Amino acid sequence: MCGIAGCLSQARVSETDVKRMAEQLEHRGPDDSGVWVDERAGVALSHQRLSILDLTPAGHQPMESPSNRYVIVFNGEIYNHLALRRKLLASGVNVKWRGHSDTETLLAGFDCWGIEETIKKAVGMFAFAVWDREKCRLVLGRDRLGEKPLYYGWQGDSFLFGSELKALKAHPAFRSEVDRNSLALLMRHNCIPAPHCIWKGVSKLLPGTFLTLPLGEREFSVTTYWSGKEVVEHGVRKPFAGSPEEAVETLETLLVDAIGQQMMADVPLGAFLSGGVDSSTIVALMQAQSGRPVKTFSIGFDDPRYDEAKHAKAVAKHLGTQHTELYVTANDALRVIPELPSLYDEPFSDESQIPTYLVSQMARQHVKVSLSGDAGDELFCGYNRYFIANNSWGKISSIPRPIRSMLSKGITSFSPDNWDGLLSHLQRMFPKKMPSNIGESLHKAAIVLDANNARELYQRLVSHWASPESLVLGAQEPDTIVTRIDLQPDVFSDAEKMMALDMLTYLPDDILTKVDRAGMGVSLETRVPFLDHRVVEFAWQLPLEYKLRNGIGKWVLREVLYKHVPKDLIERPKMGFGMPIVTWLRGPLRDWAECLLNADRLRHEGYFNVSMVRQKWAEHISEKRNWQYLLWDVLMFQAWLEKQ
Repeated sequence: MCGIAGCLSQARVSETDVKRMAEQLEHRGPDDSGVWVDERAGVALSHQRLSILDLTPAGHQPMESPSNRYVIVFNGEIYNHLALRRKLLASGVNVKWRGHSDTETLLAGFDCWGIEETIKKAVGMFAFAVWDREKCRLVLGRDRLGEKPLYYGWQGDSFLFGSELKALKAHPAFRSEVDRNSLALLMRHNCIPAPHCIWKGVSKLLPGTFLTLPLGEREFSVTTYWSGKEVVEHGVRKPFAGSPEEAVETLETLLVDAIGQQMMADVPLGAFLSGGVDSSTIVALMQAQSGRPVKTFSIGFDDPRYDEAKHAKAVAKHLGTQHTELYVTANDALRVIPELPSLYDEPFSDESQIPTYLVSQMARQHVKVSLSGDAGDELFCGYNRYFIANNSWGKISSIPRPIRSMLSKGITSFSPDNWDGLLSHLQRMFPKKMPSNIGESLHKAAIVLDANNARELYQRLVSHWASPESLVLGAQEPDTIVTRIDLQPDVFSDAEKMMALDMLTYLPDDILTKVDRAGMGVSLETRVPFLDHRVVEFAWQLPLEYKLRNGIGKWVLREVLYKHVPKDLIERPKMGFGMPIVTWLRGPLRDWAECLLNADRLRHEGYFNVSMVRQKWAEHISEKRNWQYLLWDVLMFQAWLEKQ
């Protein structure tokens, strides 16, 4: 795992400027650095290295191919690179290897098969920049699912690119301004979906694509080498025809292979463990093929609503891992907040960014690589919204829309507090069946009632601010994959549509962004075995009934896990990896938030509808409503803006 940056300039290229870009990424790669410049072509590549494979100077980057045609800076891991070396040998290519890095393997593949064909043969996560001397062109590439980030854009006469925005911002040509349209997306999604970016003139390279920019031209082309949408459509149209038992066996075989490859490292390696289905499956299959106890890590909280540490400890004890846990206080978590604008670099407001950073920080004290269980929910049907779509939406949508709208308005005409008071006797009579915050639950149900169709239902369920254009002054919310993608209703169930949209948007733009920045912020490489593209492709071939059974998700994945871990250690209500932001904003964070949400300040900065923000803030601190998510969106932008 590393940091890359560079430029292709129509003016003079400066080695000093590109070094400065790389220095901003030192946290991503503190072990080594390098710069390569071709002044005649106006191209410069820089690299910060986190040494994972081949710790010798033979792994130094930028690196040239055996033919000297290609020069690369690479961020990521190619897990099957030794198999690729064997394929090269079988093709009659006799490479005189300098070392055993996967970057060297890629370059030899480029010489033999070309860039695109090599990447199609590769299994891994990556972002890279390649200068092709023969064709005088720059090629940028990103992995299939979007594990590794890559930003790019023209700034004056310089085409800049880098792993994080701070690298682009360090170049003297950078002059961009805040993109209000992207800010509107942040207010809806708590992240900014690719290809959009908070800075005008800058974009994120989409997963599974290449960008090609010829020397002397300003227009670039973007081509898709792996399409998540096509994988989804192919899998649903041509489903797995085997029995449930065969599905479990096949999935386990694929996961064992993926995890085995991802355990390859020349440095200490471990795994995050929450005690849930996803992380427990990864750790169980790691331990099954390890000759020594796997190092596992979890954090705990004093607040039982957010604490999974005891469950993780029980799973670790059963599997025999070398487990480390850290209980953090509110003050520990609060101390992270000032670091978030620099850590995430682009405004990002998924509150689980805080515990993700804390567990990464703790793991880095013991290992340099950590595997995680991310993506299990999206691939195997784990989120509540899938259950709503599969179980409730069909019944609800059969009720005429005018009646549903009337019911929705009736529910929201009373505040959540009023509903809590009216129905308090039911909570006392049925404490285990009635939620403690029944008013908030009813208001969420009102959102479902009033939806026109499944796509609108999904948009509402994943939205924070329902009308970002009213909130962000001068903004026009752009279309995203959620609004553009067309999944055939006669082929896809509503639950599968939501899973597909999550895999294409929420997963790379929120979950993987969160994990990458948290890990790389402490120089920890994170790996996600569920995102081996062969696992992803098989998961989409599985019929929905192999994932969702009797109202419980991830059936096929649970069956794999239960071969290694008893059910009673796993079966419990799903718990998010969140924080008690709701109470912090009314307590220890109140002064900080009040400063950022000050009415005069908001008017002076001119980004938000002041009355909308202040109303939400007043209702929250008076405990009339819980607006933690909406306020956190605004606060994370405000904190980021202050840092700029």
